[in-house]
Amino acid sequence: MHNFFVISGCSGGGKSSLLAELGGRGFATIEEPGRRVVRAELASGGGALPWIDGIAFARRITTLAEQDYDDARALPGAVFFDRGLIDAAVALEHLTGEKVLADLAAGYRYSSPAFLAPPWPELFAPDTERRHDFASAVAEYDRLAAAYPALGYDVILLPKVSIAERLAFILEQVGMS
Repeated sequence: MHNFFVISGCSGGGKSSLLAELGGRGFATIEEPGRRVVRAELASGGGALPWIDGIAFARRITTLAEQDYDDARALPGAVFFDRGLIDAAVALEHLTGEKVLADLAAGYRYSSPAFLAPPWPELFAPDTERRHDFASAVAEYDRLAAAYPALGYDVILLPKVSIAERLAFILEQVGMS
């Protein structure tokens, strides 16, 4: 088992800021697949965007998350993922009804616990890459909060505290404090 830790949860819950802090402290981090796909599609004029073709978007982030996982095997030490394959597969199942989550999750296992950023309305803000509203973000969070434990992960909710306090909390939980 690799030391692959996933930080999932609600859009706009502070995950990316936390991953940036982990990266700044020398930990290997993997940027959220969704944001990378959105940037690439906006730059190229492509249509695999969640607000244009959600299914194409979900397929792209699933493929990218698989590649991220495979590439991370070459990294030394702990690796922290800003979302990951489970998040992508949950989105794909939600949009298509295809039962892909269990098979993908079995082949690409992250370390337990999985960390979930809860809905935090004071932090949530749409931007050019995140165009959905808070209610949609909470609905996505609810799907993820159900999926991780169903796949056998211990789930730890991140406290609504500063980035430094969240970082210390995570490192303590994974025995790296």
